[in-house]
Amino acid sequence: MALNTVNDKQVSIPRSEYPRPDWQRADWLNLNGTWSFSFDHENKGLQADWQKSKGQSLHSEITVPFSWSSPLSGIGSNDKGIAWYHKEIEWAPATANARVFLRFGAVDYKSDVWVNGISIGSHEGGYGSFEFDVTEVWSLEASNSVAVRVEDFDHNYQARGKQGYGEIRGIWQPVWLEARPQSYVRETKFHSKLDGTVEASTTVIAHSSGAAQLSFSFAEGAVTHQIEAELVEGSNTVNTAFVISDPKLWSPESPYLYEGEVSLTSDGQTDAIRTYFGVREIGTAIVGDRSYRWITLNGKPIYLNGTLDQSFHPTGYFTYPTDQEMQDEIYLMKRLGLNFVRIHIKPEEPRKLYWADKLGILVMEDMPCFWGDPDEKARSSYESEAREIIDRDYNHPSIFSWVMFNETWGLKTESEAASLTTDTTQPNNYLTQTQEWVRSMYRWAKQADPTRIVEDNSPCNYDHVESDINTWHFYINGYNELRSHVTDVVEKTYAGSTFNYIGGNTQSDAPLMNSECGNVWGIEGGAGDSDLAWHYRYMMNEFRRHDKMCGFVFTEFRDVINEFNGYYRLDGTDKHFGYEWFVPGMSVADLHSPDFIVIDAPPCQTLDAGSFVNIELLRSSFADRYHGQSLQLEWELWYDNLGIRVVLDSGSEAIEWNGYGVSPLASLYSQMPKQDAVAVLAVRLIAPEGATITRNFITFDVRSSKTNGHYDVDGKIVSVPVASFSESEWPYSWNALGEQKANGGESGYFTYDVQLPSVSEQPVIYDIELFFEASSKRLLKRNLGESVLQKLDISFMHGALADPEYNMNTYYMTDTQRHESKLDVLIDGELIESILLTDNPADSRGVLSWHYQAAANKLEEAGSYGYLCNVILPSTVTAKLNASRSFKLQLAAEQGGLALYGRNAGRYPIDIIVHIKG
Repeated sequence: MALNTVNDKQVSIPRSEYPRPDWQRADWLNLNGTWSFSFDHENKGLQADWQKSKGQSLHSEITVPFSWSSPLSGIGSNDKGIAWYHKEIEWAPATANARVFLRFGAVDYKSDVWVNGISIGSHEGGYGSFEFDVTEVWSLEASNSVAVRVEDFDHNYQARGKQGYGEIRGIWQPVWLEARPQSYVRETKFHSKLDGTVEASTTVIAHSSGAAQLSFSFAEGAVTHQIEAELVEGSNTVNTAFVISDPKLWSPESPYLYEGEVSLTSDGQTDAIRTYFGVREIGTAIVGDRSYRWITLNGKPIYLNGTLDQSFHPTGYFTYPTDQEMQDEIYLMKRLGLNFVRIHIKPEEPRKLYWADKLGILVMEDMPCFWGDPDEKARSSYESEAREIIDRDYNHPSIFSWVMFNETWGLKTESEAASLTTDTTQPNNYLTQTQEWVRSMYRWAKQADPTRIVEDNSPCNYDHVESDINTWHFYINGYNELRSHVTDVVEKTYAGSTFNYIGGNTQSDAPLMNSECGNVWGIEGGAGDSDLAWHYRYMMNEFRRHDKMCGFVFTEFRDVINEFNGYYRLDGTDKHFGYEWFVPGMSVADLHSPDFIVIDAPPCQTLDAGSFVNIELLRSSFADRYHGQSLQLEWELWYDNLGIRVVLDSGSEAIEWNGYGVSPLASLYSQMPKQDAVAVLAVRLIAPEGATITRNFITFDVRSSKTNGHYDVDGKIVSVPVASFSESEWPYSWNALGEQKANGGESGYFTYDVQLPSVSEQPVIYDIELFFEASSKRLLKRNLGESVLQKLDISFMHGALADPEYNMNTYYMTDTQRHESKLDVLIDGELIESILLTDNPADSRGVLSWHYQAAANKLEEAGSYGYLCNVILPSTVTAKLNASRSFKLQLAAEQGGLALYGRNAGRYPIDIIVHIKG
């Protein structure tokens, strides 16, 4: 926060930076900070002339620009209704004879504004920016009283969008004063082309008629252009164009911005505005002999690796506390290898769009929906907001697409007449006349902004009308189920197909991409808070298998209060996917490489020890960086033998990397280990200079026919199933994963009766060591009682709070928060060793816990796994066992609980192994 001096006191100013770096004047005053505030639930403020009371009738204080429902506002009340704001301000422009404007980033929903008790205007809409010229009522020499009355009743016709995680109420974006000359530039819209042509359409508000000079200067003066314009009093549109020689193109990889200034000189005054534009073109194209289009950036195909962003902050709600946090958001996306983000059912703050422009990430920006019937009032409200949003955000090069509606929200008519219709072209009460209105909104947006891709409705009900992209949503868990679904969609996507369209409309050759996917809702009762790493990897692999698909939107970027399937926790801390254990150096970003190796096989297969397998590979290329070059494909088949990494097979071959799209490679043929193992096939694609382009892997559950399992060790093996304990004592305990996992918490023990080989089988025992897989056990609320199966209705879309610990599918994914436990190993009551179990993890490393899930749509401690524990018994203990040939093994935890993983659970294909050397 910055510090300002007011009445000799230093006060902190939240969000002190200029709110619109895409259109910035030098002479301005930030009005964020403390305002007087009061609710007016009885609607008495107007009658009592609160607008003239200079805040004396308002008895609370609020911190602007935060929604009054958010913690950072200092109010923290979700009350809807009427509220008043007031602030006393002393300010005069730096230049005499300037005009003074009062500007609002956004206020939800209806705003009435007074300055010095005089009404200066009203505005309706929760997302658009607006301003008032207050010159005539502004005192340059005395304090000025600014009063704002806000109504937010959540009317069905309001274009509210996705708010429910924390409501947008009242002022929720910055407020500021700004000085301008008598004649000024209201806006300039830039339309750039790849040949360097930049068309500029400028709106000038002239105080009087006469000649003026409009100037453009960018890239530190390297790009300049001036024109003389003859203005009339009032609004003028001045169209011009200039050419940049050898233009630098904007892209996520190279987000070059032409930063500079637009200025207007008229009547001896100059209005200078800092602004920028990017040279880039968004389009679609047929590449080669295909019959379908791909999305293109700067004339080349681009694969869109994207995520759904709810843009929600736990303290500021939809207002970020600081500019740095908005910058960090883009950084966190890019470090994952993502190149685009879908802002969900609302427009983004201009400052965050600036960082998307500056740091380089493409943006799909949604229009906010209303939640009632699509009647005349709702349509009018929506159209007004859409005009403001597209007008405000037109110049951001990062924005490549406008999405007009989402999942038919607000488009269903719930009236009795609609419910009685028998017209099969109107499922879900999505009436024909509403479909035509959606078409008109799509066409209007295309006319208002012909430079971007426009989507009519991002559908989960297969109900497009007319669209530049053919997208669909799905939330399906399970490899076979997901593979079948994606294949079905791809096969039904072609020009003339009625699939994914409604009302007799048909597909064009528009690009196919997914615009929402994930495993949060593909599970009975919702996924709760569970591992997403396993599902995510095979989903990415399936997408890249299809030449026709050109992108996806993963739900979602961060966890939110009722959906816990983000790449990051809500506070931005990491989740650990565990891919590096399978392929050294691998991260989520490897799955987002434009050049990718598809392993056309399930994430895990069960195979017999020593069997042979043939694995199909595909190349997928959506960038030309390596076209025409020879790349190296390296592969390795390895397994873990009781803590020892064994490379069974490996190889390398040169691949001529030519052309866009998906094409087959030579398959890999190899033999599995001749023992029980989780085998891993890891592949790497290597650039000519030696850098790794992408990594990928699949796994195999290799099974021997031996009763006790077969492992590459000398001596004999006795395997003790983890659920075969003879005694246990815990406050809470249960077996899971088909009796392949034993859980106990918070403190207690499991005791096993271990029978060693007889003297005839093993005359002398010299050494005994134990191997087992164990983790701590974090008790969830559902473990302490009964799980709660919550009804999944529209309330979840409004952010209905769901405590994930009650969800029957929850098993927290590995993240930065640790849950430790101390494990004691006792033999016949004697403490042999104590082991620190550092966590209770669940991620892609829990191969067997995933592979042996009983049902795709129900999770049972999915992805959970432990640490390989190796305990060598002292010789004094071993000597005694030569005589007794049996012992009691006790595994005890004092605090933090204990989970033991059997042959078909965790990441090691073992029960409790007693390894005996003679």
